Amino acid sequence: MERKMAKVVNHVKVEEEDHADLLFWRSKSITERLAEVTRLRKNYYTWLNGSFPEKMARVITSRPS
Repeated sequence: MERKMAKVVNHVKVEEEDHADLLFWRSKSITERLAEVTRLRKNYYTWLNGSFPEKMARVITSRPS
């Protein structure tokens, strides 16, 4: 039996999409949000440098006012 996937397109205004994203993330617990940020950071650093650093350096730069 051959399965086919239907293509689905939903047109959404940018403002509505932003609001939906906000509602989605507000519905998650702080632990879930933090876990997702950590997962994204690990993926990014692994992609960028080939590995995730064991320690993160805190770097603060300030602009002259």
